[in-house]
Amino acid sequence: MTRTAHTFAYARPSSLTAAEAGQALNLETAGGLTPAGADAHPQFFAGFLSAPQAAARALLAVADVAAARYYRRTLPASLDPVVTGNGDRLRFESFSGCCGVYARLDVLPEGLRGADTGHGTTNVDVNNPLREALSRLSGDDPLHLRVGPDEMAVTTLDGPVVEKKVPLPERWLRGFAESQAVTTGFDLRAELTAAEATRLLRSLPRTAVGGGASGALWVVPAGRTLRPTTRPVPGAVCLPGPERLAALQRVLRHATGLRVYGPAPAGAEPTASAWEVTLPGMRLTLTLSPEAARGFSGEGGVLEALATDVAAEDAELISVLLAWEPRIDPADLAEQSGLPVDRVRAALTRLGTAGRVGYDIAEAAYFHRELPYDARRAERHNPRLVAARALLAAGAVALGGPGTAQVTSGERRYQVRESGGALSCTCQWWADHRGRRGPCKHALATRMALRAAASTPSASSVSSSVSPAPSGAAR
Repeated sequence: MTRTAHTFAYARPSSLTAAEAGQALNLETAGGLTPAGADAHPQFFAGFLSAPQAAARALLAVADVAAARYYRRTLPASLDPVVTGNGDRLRFESFSGCCGVYARLDVLPEGLRGADTGHGTTNVDVNNPLREALSRLSGDDPLHLRVGPDEMAVTTLDGPVVEKKVPLPERWLRGFAESQAVTTGFDLRAELTAAEATRLLRSLPRTAVGGGASGALWVVPAGRTLRPTTRPVPGAVCLPGPERLAALQRVLRHATGLRVYGPAPAGAEPTASAWEVTLPGMRLTLTLSPEAARGFSGEGGVLEALATDVAAEDAELISVLLAWEPRIDPADLAEQSGLPVDRVRAALTRLGTAGRVGYDIAEAAYFHRELPYDARRAERHNPRLVAARALLAAGAVALGGPGTAQVTSGERRYQVRESGGALSCTCQWWADHRGRRGPCKHALATRMALRAAASTPSASSVSSSVSPAPSGAAR
């Protein structure tokens, strides 16, 4: 797994302090991106929270996920949450260290009062002393939230700067893209009251048997609640690794309901699902990968978007039209850009691979963010995409009849066929996953070759560009 040392620099540690009007939660920001460009310490909000205790515990839940690993637990995991200001709301996001759980807290307009919300994306410091202070927060005292440095604060070269150097996995960035691609296909599958939600979530195991990763459960409607089952019966929603919902325990006393999202049932294979606890003026959502051992980064749902030049060109156009909107309407973008809606959606998927677009399941809408680190790494270090391009460059793809190709990889040759717009392959990857985790490198290389052939004016140039590879081609 590729990892890069990334430094988060804060003017001071985040803190929870006593104030005249109650408590003051000061969340310090690292370098981020705003409409005015890069900012060393952007400020997004300074005002009061409508539900102080619920907000404090929801923020802790997001931090819990960032510090957790639900698979290979002995490896370290500690990343500060990403916060985005969308003008009317704040979004706090994190991934677990294993990249199998995506957490997001949406503090909605009704959850914020007293100030305007800014625009931009950065990381916020959630340190151990702050976690302990938030855990002790009680009572009904008002809570003032400040995201970013005070406008009156002056930082000099001699001033204190808190730096955290963390190994940032490239898969964490890819996870943002893949979770977005997965959740765009989700529908609301169940909705519970606060009482039923609390009863269900408290009945789930908080740890897997033996400390490892547990298998998938399913939940089925049973009256006004959901009943766990070990089989994917009709109408069931997959709950892969139920212990991975443990972070929701922090907010159950403040919950107003629970919504469960997932794809339409398709066989007995486990699928991803999203669990959203509604809170006063907020939503806390945990999205689970199909298996505890599968991080979102390896799902391959965005590989097709990465492999096409048309989507890349459309994404450049669409990116100019983004303005930190809390809700992105593809139809509006289509009208502004002159592109068909399907190409706009493909461009948004492409922008998601750079972390520039997220997806809100509750509102069935994209939103704009700009991650504060090099987003191009997600494409450069995607193993299957890199391997597919290497195969194509080596001339390893030989196109045959309509929608067929032979791909030479090492000493083996694989047959790729197209049916109904989807490509299948004779390799072991396809046999194991049947397209559930995106295309294999051979199918991806074939897709790129087919596009190149469709845009090539003469048949002779087509045959030369996709000729069979020599026997020593890289596998």
